[in-house]
Amino acid sequence: MTLREDWRFRGLVAQITNDAVLDRLERGGVSAYIGFDPTGPSLHLGHLVPLCNLRRLQLAGNRPIALAGGGTGLIGDPSFKDVERPLLSVEQIEANVGSIGEQMSRFLDFSAQAGPSRALLLNNATWLTTVTLTDFLRDVGKHFTVNQMIAKESVRSRLDRDDVGLSFTEFSYMLLQAYDFLRLHLDYDCTLQLGGSDQWGNITVGTELVRKVTGDVVDGVTVPLLLRADGKKFGKSEGGNERVWLDATMTTPYAMYQYLLNTDDVLAPQLLRYVTFLDHATIAELDESLRTAPQERRAQRALATEVVSLVHGEQAAQHAQRAGAALFSDAIGELDEATLLQVVADAPSSSISRGELSEGMDPVDLVVRCSLASSRGEARRFLEQGGVYVNNARLGAEDRVDLRRTLHDRYLVVRRGRRQMHLVVVR
Repeated sequence: MTLREDWRFRGLVAQITNDAVLDRLERGGVSAYIGFDPTGPSLHLGHLVPLCNLRRLQLAGNRPIALAGGGTGLIGDPSFKDVERPLLSVEQIEANVGSIGEQMSRFLDFSAQAGPSRALLLNNATWLTTVTLTDFLRDVGKHFTVNQMIAKESVRSRLDRDDVGLSFTEFSYMLLQAYDFLRLHLDYDCTLQLGGSDQWGNITVGTELVRKVTGDVVDGVTVPLLLRADGKKFGKSEGGNERVWLDATMTTPYAMYQYLLNTDDVLAPQLLRYVTFLDHATIAELDESLRTAPQERRAQRALATEVVSLVHGEQAAQHAQRAGAALFSDAIGELDEATLLQVVADAPSSSISRGELSEGMDPVDLVVRCSLASSRGEARRFLEQGGVYVNNARLGAEDRVDLRRTLHDRYLVVRRGRRQMHLVVVR
């Protein structure tokens, strides 16, 4: 299986300056870079596509360059953004850049043992914050007309709207990114830039600058953007506002596993190709399972297991898998306290005094207090039908709920049916 065949199967090419670049990547020895904006304290799930692509390049014998945007991050990329990004302080940018290096080491080999394919982690603040304004305008700005820059779709999409404009700060971004490509070409013999399809305009400006300054031909490749069914970018939580972070202290492995497990059937095949290293036959089999037995969610389970293993390790993936299964089985009692709170994090909660449970509580009262029934009569009917559980043990209408049922001597997970859940904290 050649790199070209693999990338075509996975659908990793949206736009390309020269199709022959895939053959050069197959032979190895190419230095290629992807930029990462340090706009957050961690990389997020949306960064998995470029990270996996850099890893694929390195496995094929090429040298990947991960470029942290310590300089461009001070400006903010306006490409297809509705409004201007809030500007971060120098201190915030530096802290963010420092935090992503360790995360990248899980995907790329930065050691000397990698030889010519040894990955590089660079920061464009090295050159962007030291070049003078007059030198930049003379050496870079003179090569482009405003007409050319306005014609780029990423810029035009903002200029065509009456409700928002484009600041000169943002307008300069594509020239800064172009200068990145020039510096990487001159200093590291980099001949390829990769990015999402929304970066095509910025990438081609970079290839033009390198050609005009050095006479050398360099290339660009973009990958289709990953969009959820609702049109939002892949990697945001269900509410659409919070990122799914790669830092385990910001998004737990369990939460990441559950996010991927809930992937829409339409998006799952694309994700299996983009962010896993499963072979083609396995992916094709999982595609078929989506068609013939979607209720089993085999594709989503494979996706969640592979990605969490890649980001946090196999042990973390297995733990997340067991925790998810325990949510609806008697194994819930085997979860440690931290994991238990993770798996019920989205459930509403309330508290009950220890004294109320010491003599045993009427199950009807418990169901009503947990807002799992609107009346005592409805609660009793649910109990008699066998649809109420405490810590995944069925609760009868005549049973009493006391302290012996608690997990870790302080928790009751009360559930009605499959979906409605409530956490009771005993105080």
